[in-house]
Amino acid sequence: MEKDARESADDKKIVVRIRKKQDPAPQPLFFESDVRRVVSEFVSSWIRGDIIIRFPTAAELSKKTPLSIAFPVDPSVNAELKIKEHYIDLLSILAGIKKVSADEQEKAMEDVFKMLLMFRSANRIEGKIISNDLEKRLGDVEKNLNQITKLVEQITGYLFKKKKKATVSKKLEG
Repeated sequence: MEKDARESADDKKIVVRIRKKQDPAPQPLFFESDVRRVVSEFVSSWIRGDIIIRFPTAAELSKKTPLSIAFPVDPSVNAELKIKEHYIDLLSILAGIKKVSADEQEKAMEDVFKMLLMFRSANRIEGKIISNDLEKRLGDVEKNLNQITKLVEQITGYLFKKKKKATVSKKLEG
């Protein structure tokens, strides 16, 4: 009997599985919606004139690629125009003026974001990038101002309210 109990205990095997804890995938600092919002604010600010982008000039570009005597046309001028044309082309894609696939639109969004980073790091942006929720913030300020105005009226009404005793004593005198 003891032998049977031992044999049946040996037959029972305990399986222990050890799972290695997997590190979660790293989360990006900016999600796609954040990038879209930043690019939208950047482009809107540029269109409204709140910021000025100083694109590389022909003179700056020519320093990097010295002109050859054989080229009668300054290639840096063409490069300056191409940079600006490329930027406008990307904005046309993002605005939906130029019809492209979803992948090309996503690429344009990434390219404008990279340009924004490049312009900012090279100190080529003058002015402030204004948030698109400016109207909402302005509405909140107006709402708060109305509440403050009501409170001021209540306080001044309370402070300068005529006292009843004074009016009763005036009636008695009169």
